[in-house]
Amino acid sequence: MSDPAAPSEARAAARERARQLRDQHRKQDRRRRLIVTGSIVLGTLLVLAVVAGVLVNVSRPNARGPLNMASDGIKIGAGLKAERTVALQPGDKPIAAKKNPSTVLDVKIYVDYLCDQCGSFMQKDGAELRDFVDSGAATVEFHPIAVLTGKSAGTQYSSRAANAAACVAEFAPDDFFDFNSAMFVSQPKVNDPGLTDAQILARAANAQVSHLSDIRACVKDGRFRNWVQGATARALAGPIPNSSVTSVTQPPLILVNGKQFTYASNLSAEDFTAFMQQATGDEFSKNPTPTPTPTASPSATPAS
Repeated sequence: MSDPAAPSEARAAARERARQLRDQHRKQDRRRRLIVTGSIVLGTLLVLAVVAGVLVNVSRPNARGPLNMASDGIKIGAGLKAERTVALQPGDKPIAAKKNPSTVLDVKIYVDYLCDQCGSFMQKDGAELRDFVDSGAATVEFHPIAVLTGKSAGTQYSSRAANAAACVAEFAPDDFFDFNSAMFVSQPKVNDPGLTDAQILARAANAQVSHLSDIRACVKDGRFRNWVQGATARALAGPIPNSSVTSVTQPPLILVNGKQFTYASNLSAEDFTAFMQQATGDEFSKNPTPTPTPTASPSATPAS
């Protein structure tokens, strides 16, 4: 005789089995949804990463060089006015500045803002150079480079300072001479951290450089840091256009009408003046106009 409880137990077992199958299916569905959702999120993140990479490449600091530095330097003439030039595009080679008339001296200076000899030269001869340039007797082409980037206790001061100089060249080119001079007042020492970006900007403000808001953003972005690296490599590799010197071996490299003035700390401002006058040849001696009228140089006070 069959057990009357068996059918109810069988039905209960069937219901339990069905419940377990439903739970299993729900878990499998949840796993599938999680996998699908995760794949979508991961795919979206990958797409965003690619887009971000494209945008970064489009807006990289070295997307172009600074305005007014097509030669990798900024050329300043009478009235301390800078020549305007286009910006170098990626892969472009520097464009040598036009030659001066025979009566106008052509001075080129390659500087690293951590280089003590660069600072010594500008502190000792900067006022005389300013007079020559301001009067129209000479032009000066400053080339900021960064060969001492690893000599500032990890702050990369040379590179940051040269980037700031490029920012000034782009936004306030006619103030470049004053900015350059301000950077060598109470100059940081090699193997010290150098100036912070805020201190560099304070020196620009102290030198009454215009367009500071644009320059501040440019400095903060490090907009021309990669250009600085490229310009430095080009200076070290050479050639130096219209010069008897093939390349920069160490800063400062000072050229007058293509001839090197070998600076030493024991030289005086008169030595540099004599070299500039000699570089012009007999024509300058016979016809010394235009000549600079020495003026009292305003004292510069570094901003901290």
